[in-house]
Amino acid sequence: MKGPIPIWLLTRILLLLLVFKVMKLPGPDITTDISQIYRGWYDVLRAGTYPMDDVTWQYPPAAALAVLSPGLLPFLDYASAFFLLAFACDAAVFGLLLYAGRRPGKCLSGAWVWVAGVPLLGPTSYARYDLMVTAVAVAALLAGVRHPRIMGALAGFGAMLKVWPVLLLAGTRRGRVTLRSWTAAVVAAAGVLLLCMAAMPGALAFLTFQRDRGTEVESLGALVFHVARHFGWEGRATLNYGSVEFLGPYVPVVSTAAMALTVAAFGWLLVWRVRVWRSGAFGKTTLCDAAFVAVLLFTTTSRVISPQYMLWLVGLASVCLVFPASRMRKAARLVLAATGVTLLEFPIWFSHVADSDPLGLLLLLVRNGLLVAATLTACRVLWAQTVTEPRTRERASTVPAQGGAASTDRDTDDRNRVLAS
Repeated sequence: MKGPIPIWLLTRILLLLLVFKVMKLPGPDITTDISQIYRGWYDVLRAGTYPMDDVTWQYPPAAALAVLSPGLLPFLDYASAFFLLAFACDAAVFGLLLYAGRRPGKCLSGAWVWVAGVPLLGPTSYARYDLMVTAVAVAALLAGVRHPRIMGALAGFGAMLKVWPVLLLAGTRRGRVTLRSWTAAVVAAAGVLLLCMAAMPGALAFLTFQRDRGTEVESLGALVFHVARHFGWEGRATLNYGSVEFLGPYVPVVSTAAMALTVAAFGWLLVWRVRVWRSGAFGKTTLCDAAFVAVLLFTTTSRVISPQYMLWLVGLASVCLVFPASRMRKAARLVLAATGVTLLEFPIWFSHVADSDPLGLLLLLVRNGLLVAATLTACRVLWAQTVTEPRTRERASTVPAQGGAASTDRDTDDRNRVLAS
């Protein structure tokens, strides 16, 4: 049996063996977030309220659906049900990419990226609800090629799950496509929000739990403190707001700088959007490529880069590579490499990362360096394909016409002079 299906099946069996603890990787047990934190939220949500007193609840209100979803399998314990549902979402994404890749003019490269990318992250893939969000995002982008309203509705719903799917709308074609997709997104997001607010109190409590966060030890900005610890910096790495973060002198400065960098990155994205909007240079892959670039910018510049964020990038890279014309292949390979290094830094050698020792520092330098390289590569390709190259072609198409007109005028003048003589 050839093709991606048997490889997908074998790698997913391995992931299930890891999350069910038949096999074990070195490092901390990453499944405790499901059996303890998620299960605790599940009990609170089942009681009829959002976790309003739990600062680790930092998710939009529709995230409650993901946390409550194991209740669909009442014959299993909470963690087992969650892992199987994550497996089902993984299978759904794979099926969508297979179906799309086998259509005329498409290819299976996207399916292969998904086959490789999810196991490269290891058991974390099935031990967070980000795979469920990624499934919604992949479905939205694949639908967006023909059905902008469906894409918008799924993006709006995804934004109520974990915010970032709203970035899928960055590359919508101007005119009716943008109007329909953005309107559907607003309506879907508003509808979900209102339903959640009506269903239980505390739907917006997550907004107040972000203010006092530090800089997560795996983020790009954290490299400053990993190095500074070797020169006497007096801060510390500690569990804070559900993740290991740096706290101490200058952390607020670096966190502010990270947010400023995010603003600058989205400023670039806005400039790109305006330039392409004016020129109308939207290609077949622009929708997917722009979504990939936008989420890369958001992820790389964030003060928090949790390991599961790599699933977002793997999913969007997979959609890009469904299209043979996509030029995001190099960026996709860099994302896959970064995902593999992420498995090494968490959970396998996370103690080295938390201690800022040479191995931990090297892992973060490589992983974050790959993310920066992927982001810059993808941005350059997107700008060239939609701004620089169309403008160059436009100029080239006008030069021969102008040159031809000038030659004709000269020939006419020469003939007139001959006739006059």
